[in-house]
Amino acid sequence: MDLLPRRHLLCHHPLKGHGIVLSILRGQEMLLKVQKATLFKVTRSKALGQKRTDDASSESKDFGGPLTVNIERASSREIPEQMDDTSIATVKLPPAEKMTPERVYGKNGSVRKTKVPITATPYTVASLQVATNSFCQDSLLGEGSLGRVYKADFPNGKVLAVKKIDSAALSLQEEDNFLEAVSSMSRLRHPNIVPLTGYCVEHGQRLLVYEYIVNGTLHDMLHFSVEISRKLTWNIRVRIALGTARALEYLHEVCMPSLVHRNLKSSNILLDEEHNPHLSDCGLAALTPNTERQVSTEVFGSFGYSAPEFAMSGIYTVKSDVYSFGVVMLELLTGRKPLDSSRERSEQSLVRWATPQLHDIDALARMVDPALNGMYPAKSLSRFADVIALCVQPEPEFRPPMSEVVQQLVRLMQRASIVRRQSGEELGFSYRVPEREGDLRDISF
Repeated sequence: MDLLPRRHLLCHHPLKGHGIVLSILRGQEMLLKVQKATLFKVTRSKALGQKRTDDASSESKDFGGPLTVNIERASSREIPEQMDDTSIATVKLPPAEKMTPERVYGKNGSVRKTKVPITATPYTVASLQVATNSFCQDSLLGEGSLGRVYKADFPNGKVLAVKKIDSAALSLQEEDNFLEAVSSMSRLRHPNIVPLTGYCVEHGQRLLVYEYIVNGTLHDMLHFSVEISRKLTWNIRVRIALGTARALEYLHEVCMPSLVHRNLKSSNILLDEEHNPHLSDCGLAALTPNTERQVSTEVFGSFGYSAPEFAMSGIYTVKSDVYSFGVVMLELLTGRKPLDSSRERSEQSLVRWATPQLHDIDALARMVDPALNGMYPAKSLSRFADVIALCVQPEPEFRPPMSEVVQQLVRLMQRASIVRRQSGEELGFSYRVPEREGDLRDISF
């Protein structure tokens, strides 16, 4: 044995053989543990993924629409009293049906698209023809770039307004996307926005059905005759401005993504029996005429309402809406049209004529609509003019967001309420501005 090489002895040592076996067993045990850990992680990952999928599926079933409401920006009338004002939660509005594919027929043939969930009521062309007396001239309420609006009297006594879209004004893509626009418009919910209640897509026709607002447009109330415009007292005019501002605040800062109106003007502000404003054509910017001329002069409002940046570059943003709102406020203050070729050349453009005088007390008093007959508080007029000056700034970045405009108009109305309580007068009474110091006690605010 001693003559055998030491190397040979080591190779056949019994203890070494047992060590090798133990190493192999321990390695197998460690490999088994690693496999178990890996299997656990994979199983857990699949479970979490399934939970996320279930949560997302549940959310899509509950809230199926593109529009959402930012609770932080919603007005007090839209938020339950028990809800915290500082909540930053975002909820989708309102619940919609699950989207399913369907075949849609448009100008460019049959295409397979996703069915859009719509909360508005579908109408047939036949039922709308009966309600509008075959869209006769006597039923005509107004006309715009996208078509005419008719009064519709239904057999059940309900009265609605029907906008008949001119198919020639729509491009191929816009016609195909009509239902998507209807879906968004039907989900707008605000007391100062005319609600879309129905629609019709039949026999190549595209029609929108709205609630009927009885007193017509602010434009007609202001410019039709002095007798009619006298019904718009100073307090009513401020209330119209505030309601319209609230509607724009909703579109710009509550809806997600934000909506730009793009055609804000006095003829798109409707007044009810109590002269509360209701903004119309909200969401119609998605349906634009297919000619550049029509886009620049009609859909985006008259030149008298259009912001300078749109006239210069074609860019239209929420700040462009703010500018147009300032022009509407000028109409309420002066009773003048934004563009009036019947006046002297220097006074034809309302903004150019009025803006330099907004901070001149004497000039401001001369600018006021004669139909008011001097019945307005001087300080209220001055503060109203201050808001106008901010809104019609030439540079869009200097114009305030609509939430700030709302706050300033709310404060103006609050001061008016305090003055009315102190004076003992009833709500809605306007006060004559003293012609000379001492004629009347100072009741301005």
